[in-house]
Amino acid sequence: MIRIAGLGLVGLLLAACSGQTETAGTAQAVGAVGAAGTATVPGVPAATVAFASEELSPKDPIVVKASGGTLQAVTVTNPQTGNAVKGDLSPDKTTWTSKDHLRYAATYQVVATAVNQAGAATEQRGEVHTLKPSGVATPALFQPASGDFGVGLIIGLKFDHDITDKATVEKSFKVTSSPAQDGGWYWVNKREVHYRPQEYWKAGSTVKLETTTFGTPIGGGLYGGQDVSATYKVHDSWIAKADGKTHQIKAYHNGQLVKTAPTSMGKTANTPPRGPTPTFNGTHVVLGKEAHKIMDSCTYGVCEGDPGYYSAPENWNVRISSDGEYLHENLKTVGVQGSDNVSNGCLNMNTENAKWFFDTFDVGDVVEVTNSGGPQLAINNGHGDWAISWSAWQAGSALRG
Repeated sequence: MIRIAGLGLVGLLLAACSGQTETAGTAQAVGAVGAAGTATVPGVPAATVAFASEELSPKDPIVVKASGGTLQAVTVTNPQTGNAVKGDLSPDKTTWTSKDHLRYAATYQVVATAVNQAGAATEQRGEVHTLKPSGVATPALFQPASGDFGVGLIIGLKFDHDITDKATVEKSFKVTSSPAQDGGWYWVNKREVHYRPQEYWKAGSTVKLETTTFGTPIGGGLYGGQDVSATYKVHDSWIAKADGKTHQIKAYHNGQLVKTAPTSMGKTANTPPRGPTPTFNGTHVVLGKEAHKIMDSCTYGVCEGDPGYYSAPENWNVRISSDGEYLHENLKTVGVQGSDNVSNGCLNMNTENAKWFFDTFDVGDVVEVTNSGGPQLAINNGHGDWAISWSAWQAGSALRG
């Protein structure tokens, strides 16, 4: 006889899937629905439709199976959004597997039609539920992939939740470079992690960052949020070496000296009102450029009415740290450029030299500062990552430390 059975609970073929991803939802996961009725015809095997409805990870597929017949149609829909979930039917038409990422804490309605060998069809309906985590930690790119970058490029991720299981999260990252270059991850804090090679990137490199954290438990009840990826292009090597003793900046293109310019760095003398304002020592990376900018001392607490207050228009500004260090034109210090350090931390130059650096250096290019009399540039002060020794950098990995 033909027996068209109701929904049964079977183990799913859980596998990674890719494709369009739905964003996180808020539906409460519930148990399986009841089975439909049955019909019988003498002498013909039954066709059965089955799938699991326990809480799935949203990165695992929904699998619908038919036995004693084939699947004629399968529709899976999220009633909250009205979005249909895409899927593929196996060549023998006995298995349908979703290929979209699902949403967290969502209920999916399944409608499946199976046909037995005699052509008798039945429609089965049910629900599949995805797990509801206590929180979802979503990463954002530390360095957006827009344009190309210098050899000092730092890449990485910032999460919107504290990460307790850093090792699991770090294992979900993948960095590939062409030509191949070894590198490592360094956790700046509980939410931010950076990646760099031991030496600067090779000129002309392509660097790709991918995450596969979505749907993964990462400690404290958190699960990974939407994955991100980016591809970075590295241009020619541009490295400036600024020496606080010689008061000179030397620029190198692919290792060849192409420019030398006198400069005045941050003062080390204890002069009022601020006292010493030395430039930070260590490797800086260009963060951005502004052709014209008002330099205002109120940004570091010396405001209008205070001794030493200034608000001055400056030209050809190349930013190299988050707290306001720039290479820029300063006509007031031209007389001591090349002989003395008198600035508030910036690297002053005359118009011609400042304009040359502005036109030549770009995001990711390197400015190495030595003998400034200042402390080492911190990792969270722009892109101070290169100031950390390679052994200390490796110790900052959750997998190597």
